[in-house]
Amino acid sequence: MKPSFLRLFALLFFSTFLLRAQSYKPPVFTDPERMKKIEAVLPTIDKIYKEYAEKNHFPGFTYGVVVDGKLIHTGSLGYTDLSKKTTANTQSLFRIASMSKSFTTMAILQLRDAGKLNLDDRADKYIPEMKNTKLLTADAPAITIRHLLTHAAGFPEDNPWGDRQLADTNEELLKLLQSQVAFSNAPGVAYEYSNLGITLLGYIIQKVSGKTYQQFINENILQPLGMTHTKWEYTEVPADKLAHGYRWRDGQWVEEPLLHDGAYGAMGGLITSIEDFSKYTAYHLAAWPPKDDADNGPLKRSSIREMHQPWNISGFAPNYKYPSGRPCATVSAYCYGLNWMRDCEGREYVGHSGGLPGFGSNWRILPQYGIGVVAFANLTYASTVPINLRVLDTIIVSAKLQPRQLPASDILKKRQKELTQLLPDWKNAEASGLFAENFFADYSLEALKKEAATLFKKAGKIVSVKEIVPENQLRGRYLIEGEKATFWVSFTLTPENPPLIQEYHIGEVKK
Repeated sequence: MKPSFLRLFALLFFSTFLLRAQSYKPPVFTDPERMKKIEAVLPTIDKIYKEYAEKNHFPGFTYGVVVDGKLIHTGSLGYTDLSKKTTANTQSLFRIASMSKSFTTMAILQLRDAGKLNLDDRADKYIPEMKNTKLLTADAPAITIRHLLTHAAGFPEDNPWGDRQLADTNEELLKLLQSQVAFSNAPGVAYEYSNLGITLLGYIIQKVSGKTYQQFINENILQPLGMTHTKWEYTEVPADKLAHGYRWRDGQWVEEPLLHDGAYGAMGGLITSIEDFSKYTAYHLAAWPPKDDADNGPLKRSSIREMHQPWNISGFAPNYKYPSGRPCATVSAYCYGLNWMRDCEGREYVGHSGGLPGFGSNWRILPQYGIGVVAFANLTYASTVPINLRVLDTIIVSAKLQPRQLPASDILKKRQKELTQLLPDWKNAEASGLFAENFFADYSLEALKKEAATLFKKAGKIVSVKEIVPENQLRGRYLIEGEKATFWVSFTLTPENPPLIQEYHIGEVKK
């Protein structure tokens, strides 16, 4: 093929890909009964948010609730510009500070997936100015991209210093590196929050892609998701949409000066609205659970789920209590530009907060439940994490939500049917071909028969066998209901092809 034809072919291919990405819409799941329960809680949610905003002196405040791929509810209070009395709304554009970090890390994963870099590459491969960096100890490993993604590079925690560097240029950033940065840890041994680390990822995006990180994120994340009103530079925002930032001092609001966009914007510079950011929230929720559907978003679903994994443990709160007073220990970790938390009930939260002079924000999703919330305030370091956790807890408890059910695999359903047919007498079980080679070495057949016979006798006539509830694609649990009692059966399959039963348990459902 002639070079001109090659260029034309490449242009057409890229245009087709971009058009596909730009038309991306997260799937919207509809469960009328579930939605009805959630909608019944929304007036309570409005009251909770309103009281919290007033108590904490938020000049302006706006929030949204995302369920199953859709922004279902919003609310706004106060003003984005106190002097002009401009009321806050879901199209008001707030600087979201460190909520920007996951956009930068998503861009890094896009470059990784395209084969342009490796997460375990040394950072100085892309930033030569780091080659002579003197690390904390002589045996310290080189800083990698993965260290930067997970706050494990050894840099010191740099709030609020980093918040004042937003407008610095690349030249100033490189000058800092050349001056020998101070370290608090050796790379790879501890979690310590670093705005500088994420800023360096922004510079790596530029070096690898040939575009500024702002251009790259605009073209490859914001535009495909339809976040058309989201900006980096505040002077590009229409005056009636821009949220001004304030500090509460001596009983009154004092306006904070806005900083221009610069090198550090990669860690905290985005300016967006509830309506725009809800699209990003829905996109993250749509990555769960893993599925066979078309994967046509800006980043592969598997890579989004990778972003959500806990890579670097950051805290443990054994005495944590939900706002209702219910004690529930939590453990937290940092992912790729995101926070992760699991509580004592097994709920897993993913999201990030943001704080700058003049602003405080937070978004939080529960992938298991398909729900998320977003909240922006224009008050310095406004505390929005506690209120979002309270709102999510209120929705789950009040609406009596259950985690989204993983569909049972065909092999689970097949093995359930075959196992049930053997109960309670286990006739010809050893010759059935259903059980792995370990099974009858681990279980006494006579004991299995006796256990099952006792439960079936207590249950009386069998009324129904419920569908299996999968824990994963090779493990599940189901109920057998009798006239007098109900019992459960669980089993686990092997990795063989076809999978066989390697573990089995049965027991009565206690009333």
